[in-house]
Amino acid sequence: MIDELPEPIVQAPMAGGGSTPELAAAVSNAGGLGFLAAGYLTADAVRAQVDATRALTGRPFGLNVFVPERTPVDASAVEAYAAALRGEAERYGVPLGDPVGGDDAWEAKLALLSEANVPVVSFTFGCPSSEVIAEVKAHGCEVLVTVTSAAEAREAVASGADGLCVQGQEAGAHRGSFVNEGTDHTGLIPLLRKVSAAVDVPLVAAGGLSSGADVAAVLVAGASAAQLGTMFLPCPESGANPLHLAALAAGDTPTSVTRAFTGRPARGLVNRFLTEHSAAAPAAYPQVHQLTRDLRRAGDQQAMSLWAGQSYEFARPLPAAELVRELAAGARSALSSAARRWPA
Repeated sequence: MIDELPEPIVQAPMAGGGSTPELAAAVSNAGGLGFLAAGYLTADAVRAQVDATRALTGRPFGLNVFVPERTPVDASAVEAYAAALRGEAERYGVPLGDPVGGDDAWEAKLALLSEANVPVVSFTFGCPSSEVIAEVKAHGCEVLVTVTSAAEAREAVASGADGLCVQGQEAGAHRGSFVNEGTDHTGLIPLLRKVSAAVDVPLVAAGGLSSGADVAAVLVAGASAAQLGTMFLPCPESGANPLHLAALAAGDTPTSVTRAFTGRPARGLVNRFLTEHSAAAPAAYPQVHQLTRDLRRAGDQQAMSLWAGQSYEFARPLPAAELVRELAAGARSALSSAARRWPA
């Protein structure tokens, strides 16, 4: 299916509100592939979003599911970080969350996949077992797995993945690596080269892409499609927080990778919270995510997880369909322009 998109543009699944049925449907209706994000939602809420998307489009769309964390968590490190955050809780007058862990309703969401028959299902934060992938595929779903290294790519393909989302270190929000420590931070173009040399399945390229020329670049580098997230956040169909959008629109802040907000490496705009707490944050997801939940919702940009890719300043408030068309036209123009440099 990835190889058959009218426009090789994928809207990244953005958990936490960015992805909506309206956004996914608009992208799919424009010829790309829109994605819903199951992360942080109940299975019933995901089912409602799938139904709402189906009411808005007859085109294929995708659903992304978080694989349960497999990196061991140091409980004492979580306790120490909680102690370090007590001043933040006092500052904003909110409690710290209970770091109970959990698997994001993994079994309930797998059960949902067996009945929802979503055209494309992608997995992030790990690779499901070959049995899980086979079961999902048995219900007519094409399965993608997010990878950040050639080793992860080989594991995913060996487990039955139909294709891979290859995520470079330029990407905004969470790294989709299989483990929380020792992650590969290779840039997208060299990573595409490494992955395409290791496996032979369709690849979706993700990480810092912002224009049609970027789409053309990754297609030439071996990808079947380009995935963009940050560029879709300002679209009117997005559910992004207005404070987040305002920070993106300012365009004057660098990005950095941090564990401060969730306990997993994620790229966002540098703010006070990121600066003051990155060094102390443990590799503990979702426990740190649970600890900081109410702090991030306190209404202060300086305490929010302002996820953004490295090219975030090019994001504009275009309707999603218009953005898809602009990216596709820009990619065609870039490919034609490059071809003219080597006349036959």
